[in-house]
Amino acid sequence: MTKIEWETIIGLEIHAELNTKSKLFSAAPNRFGDEPNTNITEVCTGMPGALPVLNQDAVRKAVQLGCAIQAEIALISTFDRKSYFYPDSPRNFQITQFENPIVIGGTVIAEVDGTEKAFGVHHVHLEDDAGMLKHFSTFAGVDYNRAGVPLVEIVSMPCMHSPQEAVAYCLAVKAILQYIDASDCNMEEGSLRVDANISVRPKGEEGFRNKIEIKNMNSFSNMEMALEAEIKRQIREYTQHATEPHTSVIRQATYRWDPDRKETVIMRTKESADDYRYFPEPDLVPIVLTKAYVEEVRKDLPELPLQRERRYVRELGLSAHHAFIITSEKKLADYFEEALKVTSNARNLCNWLIVEFAGRLNESGKSIVDVGVPAAHIGLLVDMIDQKQITGKIAKTVADEMLLQPGKSPVDIVKEKDLAPVNDQVEIEKLVVQVLAENPQSIVDFKAGRDKAFAFLVGQVMKMTKGKASPEIVNDLLKQKINMQN
Repeated sequence: MTKIEWETIIGLEIHAELNTKSKLFSAAPNRFGDEPNTNITEVCTGMPGALPVLNQDAVRKAVQLGCAIQAEIALISTFDRKSYFYPDSPRNFQITQFENPIVIGGTVIAEVDGTEKAFGVHHVHLEDDAGMLKHFSTFAGVDYNRAGVPLVEIVSMPCMHSPQEAVAYCLAVKAILQYIDASDCNMEEGSLRVDANISVRPKGEEGFRNKIEIKNMNSFSNMEMALEAEIKRQIREYTQHATEPHTSVIRQATYRWDPDRKETVIMRTKESADDYRYFPEPDLVPIVLTKAYVEEVRKDLPELPLQRERRYVRELGLSAHHAFIITSEKKLADYFEEALKVTSNARNLCNWLIVEFAGRLNESGKSIVDVGVPAAHIGLLVDMIDQKQITGKIAKTVADEMLLQPGKSPVDIVKEKDLAPVNDQVEIEKLVVQVLAENPQSIVDFKAGRDKAFAFLVGQVMKMTKGKASPEIVNDLLKQKINMQN
């Protein structure tokens, strides 16, 4: 029996809260973290007779996003009512753009495994957010502070074929939103939320099979795990029920990701557009834009992440992958550029930021930008290595101390901790002679062509100097002394 090769089809819906000062249709403050039900008006709570008034700043940010992804900006767009009954929806409907969205099409370019890939956007529309249900031990409450917060929903084409592509696309969209200052994209606070639509089909099969929507993915790592798990589940279901019609094997439904069980769990069967009873919003006139307004917004766009990424590859010699990682977080890219004022070694600086410091901070979930270490200090650390003022091993110890004492310069740390390298050739030579005398077999092994024996001898000298000896001096002296024994 021929083994079936499966193809994954993924489309994403990214919901990003816009960082306007007020909500989409009311003057209530748009702020996270305030006391429940304090940032509300009669519009937010759906009081009878309350009428929405559109926030112009939200419209501008949506147009900026459309220009940034090279999309068509609709000069006329309209709002619709989407009916659903839930405690977090005080009006029992959401105001959204179903028929005529403000942004049509577009392309997002992201780096996947060192290669740029273009992903199609179907449309972007404006809508308002719902409130937030809060569950306690004996009761539940609803906080309407979030009700009415402006959202853009970015709907991709079903054009991704792996979880890695989906994550790369999300990172690229997130970066664009941050660079144009449209959203802070804080997933922990819910200002960036992603729903994934996913299906699988045998390679070569035309058309799409039933898709599953996955919700509750509050990080990109969780999203990648959820997609991987759902792909395996769907393939398993199709394989185990190979004789049944595929439409009855996977039924269209909404699932959530359970991070504890590491699996997707069904929430409900999928609603259709008819279930929401969409109809034109009677209380809002169409959004009417001019070509001149759109061009003005386009001209005011800042340097975008893709432009910055390509500049880093072209001018700084970074790899495409490292440039994508650095530019995917605007704060990190700005931090990187600040550190470059102190050191010219962009590649090493990039490595220290996204590998060394990121690795040390991984468990805390924090970024180097958030812990209070000045960017200039990172640049200085890299420069000290380049100037051979410290060794790479010493630099790792200094980096540990920099995180423990965020405001302290690496120069001061080296002095205080007595970490200065041993460059005294006479002193190192004595240790080299001692190591060679204690390890005659390693000399024989090295002369027989075993490079590991030489590395062992270097390691012994470095151990005796607590890693503070110059590796170059140690290498040169060892070779000199060994050659003298011929």
